[in-house]
Amino acid sequence: MTNDQIIEIAGVSIPPGSRKRLEIPVAGLPTQTMLSLPVAVVNGTRPGPRLWLSAAIHGDEINGVEIIRQVLKQVKPNKLTGTLIAVPIVNVFGFIEQSRYLPDRRDLNRCFPGSPRGSLAARLAHLFMTEIVSQCTHGIDLHTASDHRINLPQIRANLKDANTKRCAEAFGAPVMIHATTRDGSLREAATQRGIPILLYEGGEALRFGPEAIEVGVQGILRVMACLGMHPSPGNELPEPPLLVEKTQWVRASRSGILRLRVKLGQQVEKKQSLGAIADPVGETTSEVHASCNGLVIGYMQNPLVNQGDAIVHLAVV
Repeated sequence: MTNDQIIEIAGVSIPPGSRKRLEIPVAGLPTQTMLSLPVAVVNGTRPGPRLWLSAAIHGDEINGVEIIRQVLKQVKPNKLTGTLIAVPIVNVFGFIEQSRYLPDRRDLNRCFPGSPRGSLAARLAHLFMTEIVSQCTHGIDLHTASDHRINLPQIRANLKDANTKRCAEAFGAPVMIHATTRDGSLREAATQRGIPILLYEGGEALRFGPEAIEVGVQGILRVMACLGMHPSPGNELPEPPLLVEKTQWVRASRSGILRLRVKLGQQVEKKQSLGAIADPVGETTSEVHASCNGLVIGYMQNPLVNQGDAIVHLAVV
């Protein structure tokens, strides 16, 4: 056994061929109850890539929590090359409150790489970067749509980077979108450290979506197989992912009650009707038309819309 095969997180050593559950203290509540970052580490018997999985950076996006649970059930140390570090709930404060944000209303995914002396969000981001990201060679961050929206399973990543694109193709979501990083995001912070990272989105907030969860589980296992970490899950992709360079939101031209006529994954043509916005009694109705030829990758689920609301998300094809 060599020293580089021993993983150390928060002062705890995890030797090769073992699995360890950790609780890393984050901060106390006003009641002085301490909240901790739950971490599961599976250290393989042979050295190799170190992959982190993270979910619930937005506390109400819970599909990733279930995805990580199912992946951990299938990954055994004696069959693993390298290391899997899983953090199913990053924003523990938001998760408890069923909220996207931290108690100070900050978005954790705009606070990376963080600071040990900053806001609560900055401190949590710094802790995650220090204890998790710094240990890893690759990462997969799991998300859903924000509240009142739903997303088709999709990968967002820097597809101009060959290593990242290879992992995105292996993941096998229906759509992979080339997306630049946002300031303060985990993806930006990891990219600046030269770590290939995939952002997976699928489903909706505060709901388990069986299809999005299954795509996520199988996608992670395929990425691990692609990296030589784990045996292939054995399921062939029905077709390669659709590569998308650009997406567009169709916005409401007026306020009212929205009735959509499209589904996730549906192909639409420019100027095709996607639905209609009407007043409560239906005396006036305005059609909503596609702004381009595209694929429906997300839409608003709340039928009550205001003028300018983003209502249908299209991948430009």
